[in-house]
Amino acid sequence: MVSERGLQVLRAIVQDYVESHEPVGSKSIVDRHSFGVSAATIRNDMAQLEDEELITAPHTSSGRVPTDKGYRVFVNHLAQLRPLSTGQRSAIESFLTAPADLDDLMARTVRVLTQLTGQVALAQYPSFARAHLTHIEVVALAPSRLLVVLVTDAGGVSQRIAGLPIDLDDEDVAVLRARLSALLTGQSVREASDRVQLLVDAQDGNRTDAAMRALGAIIGEELAEFRQERLVMAGAATLARREQDFRGSIHPLLAAIEEQVTLLRLMSEMVTDEHGLAASIGTENEAFGLPEASIVASNYVTQGGTARVGVMGPTRMDYPSNLAAARAVARYLSRMLDEDETSR
Repeated sequence: MVSERGLQVLRAIVQDYVESHEPVGSKSIVDRHSFGVSAATIRNDMAQLEDEELITAPHTSSGRVPTDKGYRVFVNHLAQLRPLSTGQRSAIESFLTAPADLDDLMARTVRVLTQLTGQVALAQYPSFARAHLTHIEVVALAPSRLLVVLVTDAGGVSQRIAGLPIDLDDEDVAVLRARLSALLTGQSVREASDRVQLLVDAQDGNRTDAAMRALGAIIGEELAEFRQERLVMAGAATLARREQDFRGSIHPLLAAIEEQVTLLRLMSEMVTDEHGLAASIGTENEAFGLPEASIVASNYVTQGGTARVGVMGPTRMDYPSNLAAARAVARYLSRMLDEDETSR
């Protein structure tokens, strides 16, 4: 059982190791922190922490460094989130203000987060699976080419050009637009997908039947895209600069960044606390092939529920600062999406 002072010694070791990247000894703890006890007493506390597998010695007769278990205790019980500075908050606001569209907003989100933390930034796109279609537009570009635009209440926008098997006049286009709007507007993405499939399979014999089936197939593809999880990232180059922080190869992290599926699963399965914050540390990511990486994340609110934004890096990271940055960016992102929804 670790004493209260022992936990504070663990806090000091984590903070000093993250800052210096050097193993932490009892003398440096006495010199840097006001415990009011001797180095011998601190050594006893450190021995207890080592017995509990919260710290370890990387080399014989060296100082101690936190283990993954030690980082977990620190994050759960000892970390105090540091408020962002006025300058950092201003940077978030100015960086995320007036995006061109959702894609632009998400790209800006990860760029500002990697600038704040120096880590790889990750953001799940809002989930459109439970979103509803609010608008469908069909615009003639040529007699056999139409632009199809789909808009959801969760901010999803899709634009596709459809090549048709027959030529259409303005009246035909107006009929198709009206039929599609009546069939799909107000429907959930899932329900709209089912209705579109019926449309594709229909054989009603009308002159525009072939055009309607072609449009239905394209709309079905776009709705399927809405239902897929997506992830946007920035800052992968930071891994190369931090390669010395990883005990082994950074290649598994680079592969996860390239493929995204692993990171999407990991982000989705992380358990958040009552504040919507989550951390997955080192060996906790073994099942995902990322035992040397840590991910911290914060929920943000969307029309379709919640999604997550966070950062990934080595286990030797500044957890309080990174969690605070993720939380601040997530809150601003929630506000931006809510304002966008309100303005519609």
